Amino acid sequence: MKTYDIEVQRLKSAKHDKGLIELGVDAAVLQRPVRDEESATSVLRLPVEHARTLMILLKQQLAELDKLQPRSRRSGRC
Repeated sequence: MKTYDIEVQRLKSAKHDKGLIELGVDAAVLQRPVRDEESATSVLRLPVEHARTLMILLKQQLAELDKLQPRSRRSGRC
């Protein structure tokens, strides 16, 4: 498995379509060498202000998706 270091430099957009949320970002992607003591996972790095913005964008997109579902299928509601 190839692993990568992904550094988000700018969040550009967020949209949803057919059950997927798509984020537009400017990012630096570098292949990451796997060492014996590390697990083989890719790492996403982003500044705190980008992380906060990402949380806000995800909440907005999920709220929009919830509006599209019938009332009986919305989570936490009967």
